Amino acid sequence: MIVGERILEVSGNKKKREPVKGLNINIALEEVKKGDEYLEITYVYTASYNEDVGEIKIKGVLLGKEEDKKIKEILDTWKKEKKVPEDYATTVLSAINYSGSANGTLLARVLGLTAPLIPPRIQLSRAEKK
Repeated sequence: MIVGERILEVSGNKKKREPVKGLNINIALEEVKKGDEYLEITYVYTASYNEDVGEIKIKGVLLGKEEDKKIKEILDTWKKEKKVPEDYATTVLSAINYSGSANGTLLARVLGLTAPLIPPRIQLSRAEKK
């Protein structure tokens, strides 16, 4: 379970005075380690605006509180594959995306860029006939 976060670095720029025509979000995990009290996951959230209009970067550390067995599994997977287990990745990526979107919105406003928000994809399904 993610119990906290520390933002380490924030940067942003607007290179062109053109309308934003798209946005790409990249989340990179840089390090996963056991701290004194929590599992620490260092990440970089990057929002790149298409056609080189601008960029926002946020580097931070997520703090996770897990059982010892789960921590061992996460650390072993990280050491072997430089990724976290799939069942934990969803939690980590969701927390980073939420934080990046919220904090990135403040920075985007100052720079005159659109907020780095990616709307969820909505899928319709047909009701089954009985």
